[in-house]
Amino acid sequence: MHSTDKRWKDLGEVIVHYCLDTQPGEKVLIAQFEIETWPLALATYEAAIKAGAYPQIQLKSENLRRAFMKYGSEEQYSWAPELEIKGMEWADKYAALRGGYNLDIYHDIPAEVLAANQRAHGVVSTARWKNTRWTLTRVPNAAFAQQAGLDLETVMDMYFDACLLDYETADRKWTEWTEKLAGVSDIHLTGRKTDLRLSCEGRAWGTNLARGNMPGSEASCAPLVDTVNGHIYFENPAVLGGRLMHDLYLEWKDGKLVKATASTNEDYLHKILNTDEGASKIGEFAIGFNENLTSFTNDILWDEKMYSTMHIALGRAYARRGGVNKSAIHWDIIKDLRQEGLLVMDGREIIKNGKLLLEN
Repeated sequence: MHSTDKRWKDLGEVIVHYCLDTQPGEKVLIAQFEIETWPLALATYEAAIKAGAYPQIQLKSENLRRAFMKYGSEEQYSWAPELEIKGMEWADKYAALRGGYNLDIYHDIPAEVLAANQRAHGVVSTARWKNTRWTLTRVPNAAFAQQAGLDLETVMDMYFDACLLDYETADRKWTEWTEKLAGVSDIHLTGRKTDLRLSCEGRAWGTNLARGNMPGSEASCAPLVDTVNGHIYFENPAVLGGRLMHDLYLEWKDGKLVKATASTNEDYLHKILNTDEGASKIGEFAIGFNENLTSFTNDILWDEKMYSTMHIALGRAYARRGGVNKSAIHWDIIKDLRQEGLLVMDGREIIKNGKLLLEN
């Protein structure tokens, strides 16, 4: 992580101006996760000052979270961090610079402890999207590269290539693709061990471009929960709270989850699905747009934006898309359609064998 790399300063400017649209006098909370994200934290801090804002940096780490769950009582690890919630109330803008970490860090943390702590952090997440304009990014480091099965230089180049774009051109293209989904009702997804139907009738499609997540972008809608029927299998492991769930298979009947299996961490899967009444329902259906993300990394923030993939989110739906499903979780799970699969909307092929047909 070389702080002298000019690309850090360029990305700090993108986060402050493009993602957050920071204005003079605004309060900006920068959450620095892991020490390797320091070059971007500094670049974002400097850009915010130059914009006339009042930035503050908060240090966070999965190692700190592990200590909390390993040594804390049930009352402690179920506690929603009060200072973080206060921070969301204080800030006008919020940037989470999340570093990579060893996904095995929680290997000896019981599933019920991890699930309880995940629920507590969901309270903070809810305060974030209610009170601030926010952006999240996963900053690659050596642990991230190992998780992705790539070398660090390749991962860093992919990150900057996917983040440092001509956003005037990219936003126009992504918006045009999303507009072609307007009014879509019936959605049918088929592929490996997959045959899933649902409806978005009356619900708006939208794109967050790259403002909410960096890198971006995706187009998404909030399905009508009761219309979800069928099953879906995920070729790549689902990941949440540092745990991988391989061979995830989910099945619904009239919106009710009737089967959920995984070849790893299935006990944790079921505890997450039982977080609350809305956790097992689909709150979001989305398509990835970013052509510069070319390799799966086992990281949601990157993989869900990958061109010609789609994902669902279990749990909380976004009201701006017309969604009403409520939950403490919002868990994106990505399906790879680049080699096999067909996504049809209102009888029109949208993704077929790795090709996004909205371009035509």
